[in-house]
Amino acid sequence: MKILIADKLSTSAVDALKKLGCSITLNPDITAEQLPHHIDNHDILVVRSTRVTAETIAAASFLSLIIRAGAGVNTIDLSAASSRGVYVANCPGQNTQAVAELTIGLMIAADRRIVSASQELRAGGWNKKEYSKSSGLAGRTLGILGLGSIGKAVAKAAQGLEMNVSAWSRSFTPEIGAELNIDFCASPFELAERADVVSVHVAATPETKHLCNDEFFNHIKDGAIFINTSRGDVVDTMALKSAMLNKHLKVALDVFENEPGSGVADFADKEFAQSIAATPHIGASTDQASEAIARAVVDSIEHYMKTGKPLNVVNVRQAPCDCSTLVVTHYNKVGVLASVLNEIRKDDINIEEMDNSIFSNTAAASATIKIDEKPSENLVDRIRNIEHVIRVTVNEAIKPN
Repeated sequence: MKILIADKLSTSAVDALKKLGCSITLNPDITAEQLPHHIDNHDILVVRSTRVTAETIAAASFLSLIIRAGAGVNTIDLSAASSRGVYVANCPGQNTQAVAELTIGLMIAADRRIVSASQELRAGGWNKKEYSKSSGLAGRTLGILGLGSIGKAVAKAAQGLEMNVSAWSRSFTPEIGAELNIDFCASPFELAERADVVSVHVAATPETKHLCNDEFFNHIKDGAIFINTSRGDVVDTMALKSAMLNKHLKVALDVFENEPGSGVADFADKEFAQSIAATPHIGASTDQASEAIARAVVDSIEHYMKTGKPLNVVNVRQAPCDCSTLVVTHYNKVGVLASVLNEIRKDDINIEEMDNSIFSNTAAASATIKIDEKPSENLVDRIRNIEHVIRVTVNEAIKPN
């Protein structure tokens, strides 16, 4: 396997991949614009912050797997990858603690205005009178948008600071809230009205794009702290800037809309960054998280090399297909499955999914073949008559009520 690593990755991962027999090309400073000119002849692409565009995927003759060394895959053109039959996999859960730690740090930085105080002190100004003004966090309410693993880790840390925690999430219920000592909010708007601090931890999807928009900020408290360490597209930047002026929000961001697609670049909205507590999308970037992600990358590639499928694939169909299923039990002989598939092809029926399990003594096997329409009796009879086929059964798709 030829692997292009287009971002910084732990040397332990590179060494482990070489031990698996992989040929490694390291190019951590490559940009999204340069990537199409370097991807050809590589089987696997590993990225962290570098964007993978449709142009890159189209230029990759041999590419079969893209691994995001992290959780979010919004920087990868999933539609283009799926159209070319390229797996996209991620490494979820490896950076949970790192992002949670940065979130708490940004929350404290926003409340105490640490960035502004430090900048003024470095410039020679001693302004204790101004920067002594702070509301403090103990006893205040943290509202968490998105209660996945990171949101839960932030909640736990905030409870350690003696904060009250409320949350909204699509899968969050009052019953779960009672178990976690987290108050349930029925909508993002209810959370905005209740919280002194809002922290965003939802994935970037079409449904969450600009979840925090003008309407959301109309519900937020005056003087609240707003933090985003999830994805930039979740927040409407213009709406946030307006709320900063009209509601005097204290803002801390690790992610931005239209942020650069590489590790080192110019940042266009410098004036905005100077008005908030801000970091350049480093939430997952601790040594602990990097090593955990590196191990996950190696595990996924090793699994792919052994089985043909990587771990944590994000662009395969999740819902079961509405298919009929042929179960063909056969002797484990060369050419049996080829003959079965040829008969299915003659009837212009498409195969949606297929699995062939070998029995323990290797004499026989069972092929489960999901097809996109009900097979005719004639097709079933033809398959039964193939040499070395033991039996054929047909399972109809279960229609939902």
